[in-house]
Amino acid sequence: MLCIAIIKEGNMDKKIVEFNEKKYKYDLFYAKFVKRGFDICLSIAIMPIVVLVGIPIAVLIKLEDGGDVFFCGERYGKNMRKFRMVKFRSMKMNAEDIRNSDGTTYNSDKDNRQTRIGRLLRKTSLDELGQIINVLIGDMSFVGPRPSPMGNEKSYTKFIKQKFNVRPGITGLNQALLRNSATLDERYKNDVYYVKHVCLALDVDIIKLTIKSVLGKKNIYNS
Repeated sequence: MLCIAIIKEGNMDKKIVEFNEKKYKYDLFYAKFVKRGFDICLSIAIMPIVVLVGIPIAVLIKLEDGGDVFFCGERYGKNMRKFRMVKFRSMKMNAEDIRNSDGTTYNSDKDNRQTRIGRLLRKTSLDELGQIINVLIGDMSFVGPRPSPMGNEKSYTKFIKQKFNVRPGITGLNQALLRNSATLDERYKNDVYYVKHVCLALDVDIIKLTIKSVLGKKNIYNS
């Protein structure tokens, strides 16, 4: 089985990385025990930094429109259990939920639903910091398929449902390589690939590539 991530540049598709079974082998002990331990320890360790960064973000959000600091959207997690995903609010209060034709969440630099501070938070991915809380309480992991929004469950095939065999992540294979530019089909294939190859080496590589992608401000929007 070969997982190939594609990044679109203009009208060209460029193969940027290949993951294969020779490099990443599923590690049952890591997946079932060690990974959760890492999530707990790391989330506790960085929580003081999250608080220090989060306080000024919260103040700026409040100063802009006086609305809620956090957006807690309902998502599907492991075993399709529903949970509330915590994010710093980047949209105007009561903004309409707009979806692309394939069911993915609409995300554009020209989206007038975004607040001014929200636009900056999205470009830097700082809006995702609130999900450290979800990791600590066990709803999410640092690395895994992104949580799925409500509304697409009727289209989930047996193949797609495999992504719910693990906790969703703050970042994952799609975010590390394609961020928001991946098609829905690419996302599902890469999510299932991750589920079948969970191991420390893969998680470390995904985190390193995510940092590189965020710092490079690549593929922030999907429209």
